[in-house]
Amino acid sequence: MMKMPALRNEEHPSAFEPSMMLMNVCLSFLGAIIGLQIITTLGVTPNTSIIGVLIALIISRIPFSAFLKFRNIHRQNLAQTAISSATFGAANSLMLPVAIPFILGRVDLVWPMLIGATLGMSIDMCMLYWLFDSKAFPGKAAWPAGIAAAEAIKAGDKGGKQAMLLVWGILGGIVGSFFKIPMSALGITMIANMWAMLMFAIGLLLRGYSIAWFGIDLNAMYVPHGFMIGAGLVAGVQILMIFLRKHKTSDQDMQPADETPYTRDDNSVKVSIIRGFVLYILAGCILALLSGLYTEMSMGMLVFWIMFAAFACIMAEFIIGLSAMHSGWFPAFATTLIFLIIGTLLGFPPVALALLVGFVASGGPAFADGGFDFRSGWILRGMGKNPEFEVMGRYHQFISALVGFGVGAITVALSHDMYFSQNLFPPVAKVFVTTIMAGVDPSIIRNLLLWAVPGAILQAAGGSSRQMGIMMSTGLLIVSPAAGLTVIAGLIVRLLVIKIKGEDAMIPVTVMAAGCIAGDALYGFFNSLLKVGLKK
Repeated sequence: MMKMPALRNEEHPSAFEPSMMLMNVCLSFLGAIIGLQIITTLGVTPNTSIIGVLIALIISRIPFSAFLKFRNIHRQNLAQTAISSATFGAANSLMLPVAIPFILGRVDLVWPMLIGATLGMSIDMCMLYWLFDSKAFPGKAAWPAGIAAAEAIKAGDKGGKQAMLLVWGILGGIVGSFFKIPMSALGITMIANMWAMLMFAIGLLLRGYSIAWFGIDLNAMYVPHGFMIGAGLVAGVQILMIFLRKHKTSDQDMQPADETPYTRDDNSVKVSIIRGFVLYILAGCILALLSGLYTEMSMGMLVFWIMFAAFACIMAEFIIGLSAMHSGWFPAFATTLIFLIIGTLLGFPPVALALLVGFVASGGPAFADGGFDFRSGWILRGMGKNPEFEVMGRYHQFISALVGFGVGAITVALSHDMYFSQNLFPPVAKVFVTTIMAGVDPSIIRNLLLWAVPGAILQAAGGSSRQMGIMMSTGLLIVSPAAGLTVIAGLIVRLLVIKIKGEDAMIPVTVMAAGCIAGDALYGFFNSLLKVGLKK
């Protein structure tokens, strides 16, 4: 066997290396099994990025020459990307969509939906690859879970004071999570844009206490959904406007905190959005053909369904991606529900709605989770200081993610019957089917349109860098008043630290914050595994 050459400074480890590929496949299978087991029993998907980091660190310490190469932080990043992609891909992007037609009683649509969802998930990841580190989705933006993974990898590699800060943060995250304190929210608050987090907290508190304070159930009135529709539409326009402008660009949109250039220019991103839309149209055509949807609707209605499905996929990934980029939270279920409601109002039949929901749901989580992984790689590769190295590394992360998706798709294809035969489904799939069968009350239209207006105004006022409308909508869609209080407390602490100690004092705080996020993820992961074990 030919000996691998020594890694030069300007080279990045390849995802095609046999040992790296084998590692990614094995970790992806582990992640896919974990994701499927937990989403069908608890309805959630754990963040396995940090688990991938820990496994890579452990393997790199095995005293055999074959494992020494995994001490390279970039190989650890590729391994982390693979297991993370497989977990979210198998659970959120594939198992959830294929469960919808099964619960609806259309078992014949399970395989077409699996193929369509796999295409949707893959296109979504391609679009992230094309859009990441552009003006719309900068590498220097928060992407909080990515910071946690990167700091864990750096700590394992270098040790020292930074490692101790991270360890203390992890311990704090675990202990706080044990006492039901949302430590990831606290950690994210120390990292993300403060205006975005303030809006997020206001949304969380309004949703959590609206009944107690005002005697109003915001969710029953579809206030969060309307708010997100308005904010989401304006956010989509803002993203397009960034690339349509040729000369004038505001400081707010550019965020030139440092002079690191973007690795995706405006022209390539414009082409990428068009290319992604075309790919979604082609995937929609394939899904309609394989499912026999063309027999359920007129030709005109079918063409409209395909175009709307492509538009919904693009908008969903923008909404979910922006939420994840700024807060680390992404309302995937609620965003998909919005397009289900709109599809119902447009008059699509139940089968078309089921396929629409599955198609849209297949993409958003992949975009958000992939953004976290790309952010961790961006940090480890020098924060964009070497554009050529950054692009090369991101390409191999992209390949690792596709490996994770491929393993996830195979795992779902081989195991979904086993889960469904035991009546094990992602709980939100049942909610989607119930909504499809119930239809939509005409009064909902009025509420959606009414509350879309303030959502749009707030998003426009905040601009594309703060995403105030998107973030408040995200908070309104999540039931976690404790997280809202935690974010407010975190913002107060952050402001006090900056006022008393200065901006430089936030550097160690950020490392500890990353530890809090990692500790919360570790606790959530092992707590979920324990609950699954107890259910058996």
